[in-house]
Amino acid sequence: MTDNRGLAESRRPVVFCLMGPTASGKTALAVELVRRLPVEIVSVDSAQVYRGMDIGSGKPDRETLAIAPHRLLDIADPAEPYSAADFRHDATREVQQIISLGRIPLLVGGTMLYFKVLRDGLARLPAADPSIRAEIEKLAGYRGWAAVHARLAQVDPESAARIHPNDPQRLQRALEVYLATGQTMTALHAAESAAGPGSADALPWDLRFLAIIPAQRQRLHEQIAQRYQSMLALGFVEEVEALFARGDLTPDLPAIKSVGYRQIWQYLSGEIDYDEMVERGIIATRQLAKRQLTWLRSWPELTDLGGPDDKSLSRLLNIVESATI
Repeated sequence: MTDNRGLAESRRPVVFCLMGPTASGKTALAVELVRRLPVEIVSVDSAQVYRGMDIGSGKPDRETLAIAPHRLLDIADPAEPYSAADFRHDATREVQQIISLGRIPLLVGGTMLYFKVLRDGLARLPAADPSIRAEIEKLAGYRGWAAVHARLAQVDPESAARIHPNDPQRLQRALEVYLATGQTMTALHAAESAAGPGSADALPWDLRFLAIIPAQRQRLHEQIAQRYQSMLALGFVEEVEALFARGDLTPDLPAIKSVGYRQIWQYLSGEIDYDEMVERGIIATRQLAKRQLTWLRSWPELTDLGGPDDKSLSRLLNIVESATI
């Protein structure tokens, strides 16, 4: 069958990116592909990079990993923020290694920002400015983060539409970039993208984006609720209790702000009761899925696999085989 080493001699290697909302069945589909083709998986998940965050991040279990090992799992401690720039660096290295082994890289996950940074490269953004950050935090303290979101919407409506009003870290950064440079984050990213293949961030391979997009939103919501309850039954609260007990982790860390983890942290801190924690966790996961679907609707040159079902697997197999023969 295919040997990706030969592709480098005649044409640019193809790297497949399997995207989709949370709880849509991406991992199961990817594992089935590994059973049939010489594929290696690279995880594209901002929570699965952290050690000790297994249940709540939906990290594949040992049996699954024995069949289909995933790269970029358990590579950071929750106390160490892991950025999109870190992901691009690490993913590029892993993909290149997979290609050098004559195998097919398959990037799988739902962290759309990671896919975007891989595709577009990294904008040259200014360093953090403590004085500007203090002003933004002052505004948030007086009027709430909704006021910061409203201010961002005035100067960078595209970023404001992409960033949730309850995401203070990204709101602060986007507004800080504008106040520091007079340019929006959207414009800076666009300028980097316009640099094209000749830019320093250009990749030596072609990305092929595919997505599982469930047709029935209500069915996806049901799957999200069922999955969350299953995570709780498997020990999700106990997993977060272990992180809570460490004493060196705080709720403002990206790891702890992950969907599901944030709500259980609030429960353990005594801010909310158990039932409210469950409700908030499910709602937050639904909101995440909604944001992921919004990203996918605007993603250029995206192949919709439908599903997940037998037809989506057949489509995926045909696409990968035709592109790598």
